[in-house]
Amino acid sequence: MESDHAQPAHRPTLIVVLGVSGAGKSTVAALLAARLGWPFQEGDDLHSPRARAKMAAGHPLTDEDRRPWLAAIGHWMDERLRAGESGVLACSALKRAYRDVLREGRPEVRLVYLRGSRELIAARLSARLGHFFPPALLDSQFATLEEPTADEHPWVVPLGASPQAVVEAVLDHLRPPAPPAEPAEPTGRG
Repeated sequence: MESDHAQPAHRPTLIVVLGVSGAGKSTVAALLAARLGWPFQEGDDLHSPRARAKMAAGHPLTDEDRRPWLAAIGHWMDERLRAGESGVLACSALKRAYRDVLREGRPEVRLVYLRGSRELIAARLSARLGHFFPPALLDSQFATLEEPTADEHPWVVPLGASPQAVVEAVLDHLRPPAPPAEPAEPTGRG
């Protein structure tokens, strides 16, 4: 598949699409990865069966529960970097401490934060079928959420637009600025 944007081999990028459950991380990250032709990883797939069962039972995860999950995500990221590949990851990364773990020693990481109101996200979760994360845990997600700050250099994308529009906004952000136009040659007439 031909990607919309060529990625220089010497400069891989790891995009982490983050936000609370129901923000659309998986959809946006998968679309973005497809458009770029980069590998995609669903962060939820890296949770242990125990952690998934705990969430499915309606119990929020603790920092201790998340430690092996963050290590598994870091391992996936490091594999991409060792291979000189870029990649896109969907991951809640709700706390600054979690994002710090993911960014530590990886200057290639770029954060895309999908920001939405509790009401919008609750409506999305109530319409979602077959996901292990119950809507009742949404309050714990917002209670845990520490929005990325300016020093983390996130690309904040307000929710409300279609996933395709969100992907276009991220792609616009990734595009290098156009070179300045060269001055016109004088015509020699005076």
